[in-house]
Order: sequence, then structure tokens, then C-alpha cells
Amino acid sequence: MAIETIFAHVSCSNLEASIGWYEKLFGKPPLRRPMPGLAEWQFTDSAEVQLFEDKDKAGTSTLTLGVLPLAPERQRLVNAGLQPGPIEEADHFWIMRMRDPDGNLVVFASTERD
Repeated sequence: MAIETIFAHVSCSNLEASIGWYEKLFGKPPLRRPMPGLAEWQFTDSAEVQLFEDKDKAGTSTLTLGVLPLAPERQRLVNAGLQPGPIEEADHFWIMRMRDPDGNLVVFASTERD
């Protein structure tokens, strides 16, 4: 198997409302709206996130994002009007958790705190 791209998938109850929240999270609007009920953000040639309207599965997704460093990213999210949790120390890295409007878990992971 030769995987070239991975799409992280997040289910939401209302695509239009969720797009506004994720635009703040990612700092940019979606790159594509390839079909009804779907929005996509692209970060690199192989890293993309899909936001899909599915009321039955909304709130059950987990999205983990790797960022460097973590503290400035947390401040950017606060400045954007979002409510990230505290920075937590793990064995060899740092994490920060928050929930989107549907309750989906968004985790930021970093090897650098500041």
C-alpha cells in the first residue's frame, strides 16, 4: 500500500455553523466545498481535514493536530475567540484540548511548549 494523503474527518450537525468555528481554528476558510455537506481544508500536500455534516455522528470525532510550538498557538486561538484548554505536560510532549460546538475533541500536540 502506498498512501500519499490522509484526510482527517470530523462530523458536525450543521456544516455552515461549524465552518465559521473551524475557520477560526485553522485561521483560514476551507479550500474546497466538493459536494453538499462537505468542506475541506488543506495544510500540506498530504495533510487535509474534512468537515462533514452528519447529525447522527456529530460530537464523536477526535482531531489531533501537531503544531510547533504550542503556547503561541494557544494564544492565537484565544485571540480568535475560541476557548482552548490549558497546556498539559505528557512524557515527551505537550498537549492542549478543546471541544468544537458539537463536542468533537480537538487535541493539539507539540514537542515544544514555548
